[in-house]
Amino acid sequence: MPSALPSCALLALLVVAPVAAVEVAAPFTDHAVLQRDLPVPVWGTEKPGTTVTVSVAGLSATAVTDAQGQWKAVLPSLTAGGPYDLSVTGTTTVVLKNLLVGEVWLCSGQSNMEWTTRKSDRGPEEIAQADHPRIRLLNLARKKIAAEAPVRTLTATWEVCSPATVADFSAVAYYFGRELSRELQVPIGLINSSWGGTGAEAWTSAQAMEASAEFNAVFPAWQKTLDEYPAKFEEYQKVTLPKWEQDVVAAKAAGKPEPKKPREPNGPKTPHHRPASLYNGMIAPLVPFALRGAIWYQGEANANATRAEPYRRLLPLMIADWRSRFGTDLSFHLVQLADYGKNVSLSSPWPVCQWAVLRESQAEVAATVPKAGMAVAIDIGNPDDIHPTNKQEVGRRLALIALAKDYGRPVVSSGPVFASFAAEGATAVVTFTQAEGLAAKGGDLRGFLLAGADGKFVEATGTIAGATVRLTAPGITAPVAVRYGWDNSPKTTLVNGAGLPAGPFRHPRR
Repeated sequence: MPSALPSCALLALLVVAPVAAVEVAAPFTDHAVLQRDLPVPVWGTEKPGTTVTVSVAGLSATAVTDAQGQWKAVLPSLTAGGPYDLSVTGTTTVVLKNLLVGEVWLCSGQSNMEWTTRKSDRGPEEIAQADHPRIRLLNLARKKIAAEAPVRTLTATWEVCSPATVADFSAVAYYFGRELSRELQVPIGLINSSWGGTGAEAWTSAQAMEASAEFNAVFPAWQKTLDEYPAKFEEYQKVTLPKWEQDVVAAKAAGKPEPKKPREPNGPKTPHHRPASLYNGMIAPLVPFALRGAIWYQGEANANATRAEPYRRLLPLMIADWRSRFGTDLSFHLVQLADYGKNVSLSSPWPVCQWAVLRESQAEVAATVPKAGMAVAIDIGNPDDIHPTNKQEVGRRLALIALAKDYGRPVVSSGPVFASFAAEGATAVVTFTQAEGLAAKGGDLRGFLLAGADGKFVEATGTIAGATVRLTAPGITAPVAVRYGWDNSPKTTLVNGAGLPAGPFRHPRR
């Protein structure tokens, strides 16, 4: 048996002196893209009191590490180009290779943003052609983090866009970035930070919601969810699952499709539904990386009776919060929910459709928040699948908005937008902006409903003249209200000369 180590030797094994070394924050890796024409913060850790110098493309910036070992240097504006090496020097030196300077976009939301290129239309063909060395991808969706407090690290690294890297990257983000790359001819950086089935509350910081008189209630609501979880999980195990198993047996015996397994109740096993959890885990580690803007495909989780209407106030809160955190007035372009699900009944007066209300909230955000835009997708969804696979067109429409609003390109980026309603006897006269070349796709004008004072809507027919649509409907002698595309999966055909669709709307809002 070997003799025991002397106490001093044992202590030397157990206590290791800290080694001073400069470290750069997680968003900075080989192959990264830095934002052009804006100051570029670079940050990390080092021994307190150490001067750190960051250099790239002939420019440099310095910072002194604070008492907590944190430093942040801000590079002056860079012009598009590369590849470059970026060096960070303190007590040691770190060199990052093959960086580009161009346009950087954060791509976030729930499952339709997370939906991968391999699962989009013509996925194998698109992947095979995705050799774009000047497009770079940072994919946080591979290892998602839902955190109780803001975190400073992430495991993702930047990758060069290729058939090997794009397959499991966000399809919407990739097609958006590909369009920008073609039109702008500069490097493009895309950061995919998305998680399916998540609400906007999870993507907004706790501080922003705590300061809101309307949305600070999300925290006691989540605590109630946790408190009720044990009883609900027991019911799930003892009642819900056994009933589902019986339904499976019955379906098989009848030759019918097997019913989908019920989800477990929210609680400790679903931390991504906790308010602020995804801001903490998937946005905070990126702050304050320099960005041009964000694209956002989310809303399905908020399209219910209690959350669809408040969404028009929650999303601006989140946008303002992100802009404050990143320190720039970043652009924010969203995708309006596509058509999905069974349509509501028109038999009751003023019928309510929560997906339509959520779409209205999205349209209001795009119309009222500065530097915001919205891609309409009401015509390219799938009533039977919440995940439509035509992500190419979604990405293209988002790119048109960015090209017009952020890069000053003379492109049409919006479909027809409702402007006014007037009644002329039994005829409703509806006018639009963004209406040059206004037409009915396929020749059949569909999607309009009219109602009289009783609020009972009837399908309308009409004609188009210039920027105006004139509508009538059976039994409506004095129209007081018009709706367009106001349903879960409406048939809509109104487009402008650029082929872009009109988005759903209602007038008046009741």
